[in-house]
Amino acid sequence: MLKPIRAARPDGAPDLVGCSRYVFRGPARGPLASGPGGSRGLDDYFTRDFGHNIGAEIMGRNEFGPQRGPWRDHGWRGWWGDEPPFRTPVFVLTHHERPSFTLSDTTFHFVDGDPATVLARAKEAAQGKDVRLGGGVTTVREFLDAGLVDTLHVVVSPVKLGSGLRLWDSPEQLLDRFHMEAVPSPSGVTHHLFWRR
Repeated sequence: MLKPIRAARPDGAPDLVGCSRYVFRGPARGPLASGPGGSRGLDDYFTRDFGHNIGAEIMGRNEFGPQRGPWRDHGWRGWWGDEPPFRTPVFVLTHHERPSFTLSDTTFHFVDGDPATVLARAKEAAQGKDVRLGGGVTTVREFLDAGLVDTLHVVVSPVKLGSGLRLWDSPEQLLDRFHMEAVPSPSGVTHHLFWRR
């Protein structure tokens, strides 16, 4: 099962501070929680569920880092420091491959391929578990357009951040292919949950 989750800054980078701030405020001690505060409600549940049954992750190159074009700095190892939150193999979609490397218990593979081919490789690495599609927007759109997404969880924060790519003009655009439930949280974010029809 391909399970995307997405929160991003205007430059397309993962927004681990702004849009998804609720993740860090919950008291769960999952891979993303880091501090006190928050509630034991919906946001906490999603934080704790972040890695449940995930065996591999797929992300776009912009989700991995700020570099464009050929890799000039192999020293860049991601936004997250020496302890990535994934704890699975991660497949980074790029037209400029580079050698795989491991940080803690996460191995990053840099692959060039169409969504179906990359998903097949990630499924093999996941060994029967789900594959999470981490983003960015272009990557999520490619997998949606290819009909490869089974479920989708998008967290929407009521904050205008400026420019960037849109996943949609309205979440209703996906209703021809997915059922949808929008669940507001006391934290101010809305969880948009989609599952294939």
